[in-house]
Amino acid sequence: MNADKAKVQMRKGILELCILSIIKRGDLYASDIIDELKAAEMIVVEGTLYPLLTRLKNAGLLNYRWEESTSGPPRKYYALTDKGDEFLQELKSTWNKLQYTVNQITQ
Repeated sequence: MNADKAKVQMRKGILELCILSIIKRGDLYASDIIDELKAAEMIVVEGTLYPLLTRLKNAGLLNYRWEESTSGPPRKYYALTDKGDEFLQELKSTWNKLQYTVNQITQ
């Protein structure tokens, strides 16, 4: 059994929760999301983030707007929709229950 593979799967499982939680704080550009994930040691590359953002947008959990940039092409800023906020609250509740349960089992 490879522990590194198990760690990757754990991170993938909570990535939506982390991304939606970050975006809830305010509209963000994708590279800002990546920077915050990296700072929290939840390493993600653009090739992982962009498809996930698109999937969340297509599910109606996010929307975006284009904003002109002084240092290059326009940037796409993501925001949580009302549906996304409800979904985030469900994920947080599930995470809290799961975390409690795992802590009970592993301690």
